[in-house]
Amino acid sequence: MRKPLHILLTAIVVLTLALAGCSKREGSGNGGAPDGAGTAEKPQTESNVTGSSGGGSGEKKRITVYGTAADKAVQDVYKEIAGAFMAENPDIEVDLQFPGSEYENILKVKMAANDLPDVWDTHGWAVIRYGHYLADLRDEAWVADMTDTIRDVVTDETGKVHALVLAEAKDGLTYNADLLRQYGIEPPRTIDELMAAAEKIVTESNGQVMPFYFSGIDDWMIGQFFDYFATSLLISPQQNEAENLLNGTMDWSKWTPLAEVFLDMYKKGYINKDVLTAKYSDLPTLFAQGKVAFTLLGPSFADEVHKINPDIEIGLMPVPAWYPDDEPNFSGGERYTMGVWKDSKYLEEAKKLVAYFAKPENLAKFANVTKLPAGIKGVEANHEFTEYYDRYANIRVFPYFDRVYLPNGMWDVMCKTGTALLAEQVTPEQFSEKMRQEVERLRNQ
Repeated sequence: MRKPLHILLTAIVVLTLALAGCSKREGSGNGGAPDGAGTAEKPQTESNVTGSSGGGSGEKKRITVYGTAADKAVQDVYKEIAGAFMAENPDIEVDLQFPGSEYENILKVKMAANDLPDVWDTHGWAVIRYGHYLADLRDEAWVADMTDTIRDVVTDETGKVHALVLAEAKDGLTYNADLLRQYGIEPPRTIDELMAAAEKIVTESNGQVMPFYFSGIDDWMIGQFFDYFATSLLISPQQNEAENLLNGTMDWSKWTPLAEVFLDMYKKGYINKDVLTAKYSDLPTLFAQGKVAFTLLGPSFADEVHKINPDIEIGLMPVPAWYPDDEPNFSGGERYTMGVWKDSKYLEEAKKLVAYFAKPENLAKFANVTKLPAGIKGVEANHEFTEYYDRYANIRVFPYFDRVYLPNGMWDVMCKTGTALLAEQVTPEQFSEKMRQEVERLRNQ
């Protein structure tokens, strides 16, 4: 039976690659903001990936690389660096593929068949999901220079390093800096200050400016609120709930204040009234027109806004603290990475490719195109958010809440129940009970 199963799995991969097309890019079920919005690129096949560098008549060692990047500008950086690597290593060919929205499904099939790419983007799951399949990179030269905020994210308790982090996520709130100056508002450092800022904006604009914009159709935006502020409520404070969440003894009534605040924001007019029918696609234009003050979106959102209004100044701030005596924090971890398959036919060549990508000058290219900090120290970048990363260099970075503390499947529960909360289909207390029930159910599967 083994041979037919292998053939079947291979056929599934081929079919999936053929069918993967343009689709809406969401948070990939991991609580992270999309690295851009719109549609994903169609998967690239061998006929249109980075090709041979030429030279030499012998058979080349072919390294397959899978990436999650859907933005063409980011893909172009991959291709540029891979091309330079092949020019220096004419015996190696790099096959770059970007499967788009089917990325996770394809990787799951490949894991089941134990037939993985030589190098792939672990997109937030280097240790938890892919750890068993990845080579240990702890002896690579670049490991000593990993940033303090990313080291623990890709390193397990044994010291195994699972991936090179090309771009490190530090997610918080982006805001219209021009609007905040207009209303005399400093970037809020606590949830109370954030609500006070929202009240000031609504009052002084006579309701013409929305403090926040969410979409019940693209409900990952609502899930984003709960994932970010759950860290501020439950993990960041000195007396946190991390251990209880991990061992299954969490008192889920402690989730209720999070739901209460979100519902209160809607009732007070801090969120767009059409939230249940609104679409994400309308947000960049509204933000560019000065009609929205804050978003829970990342740097790629700024690119969309600048296409509409090149002159708008967009700021970045950490997630406000829930308690007055606590500090703000970023939610973060892996954004773009390169892990190496431990059973790769060309293991050393794959590590050599990753080391080439780890060069500071190459990581600077990723930092500038993604507007994110590199996962390696000493990389100099120059983009519109550089000053904010420098300003908040000492702010703590916590892993995305759902990736660490919730079982697989809970992201969708947060999104859907948060939307139901605004539709008055559930109460804050029922939201908490739903979280308890679903956590228990999914952990027992």
